[in-house]
Amino acid sequence: MSSVSDPISDMLTRMRNAIKAGHLKVDIPSSKMKVAIARILKDEGFIKNFKLIDDNKQKLLRVYLKYGAGSQSAMLSLKRISKPGRRVYIGADDLKPVYNNVGIWILSTSKGIVTNKAARKLNVGGEVVCEIS
Repeated sequence: MSSVSDPISDMLTRMRNAIKAGHLKVDIPSSKMKVAIARILKDEGFIKNFKLIDDNKQKLLRVYLKYGAGSQSAMLSLKRISKPGRRVYIGADDLKPVYNNVGIWILSTSKGIVTNKAARKLNVGGEVVCEIS
């Protein structure tokens, strides 16, 4: 078994690959942060749903992908911003809309994992985990 140095990048890559292959669902090793990201993606309408599956080892996070007309994915871009080798932080004053409010940034803040819109309302900054559009 190989260890993954960046589990969030692994999650985004699995989702990106599943979208390119046209899969309806993708299984990802679970963690609290991945579940929080999946919850945000569901609330923002980028995925249909997600659920936790217990496989007697590590729980799996099953993400049900969302497609529109002509099998166009709801997510056009999944990009990791802050990486283990280069962390990216942003202050509350510097939070701007992403792609004219079509996309979101997911931030890790002192108030938990939130979108850039929620962070602006809470007036908190944090680590920019990823960008979804």
